[in-house]
Amino acid sequence: MTEYVPIHFYDESIEVLFDAAPVREKAPHCPNGFIWNDKTYRITAALSEWTDFTRRGKMAKNMRPAHAATASSRGSLNVGRYYFRVEVDTGQVFDIYYDRAMKNVDDRKGQWFVYRELEREHGSTTAG
Repeated sequence: MTEYVPIHFYDESIEVLFDAAPVREKAPHCPNGFIWNDKTYRITAALSEWTDFTRRGKMAKNMRPAHAATASSRGSLNVGRYYFRVEVDTGQVFDIYYDRAMKNVDDRKGQWFVYRELEREHGSTTAG
């Protein structure tokens, strides 16, 4: 299995590109590309994906324990991130994510970010 190690951390906002828009905007599938720092990157491979529905800050304390347990497995309103490890047309590997948190009451959509760039760990194999 190929292992990856982070080489740069960014956590900067990006604009994503979809060939077909997600059916549910707050639960998106992997995009087909993204624009970051005025450069367009086409995603050539979706390597993995995962979610994190951890409630942070004040949000971590505003729910009963039984409800919090359910929310941590499937998310709740404006809480959660969808992560995608992708390879792009330049050969680079990035972790990108969609944060479901709304910016403000006038902009209830979440935001996309490029989280970090990774490289293959020396000695790892490509066989799965």
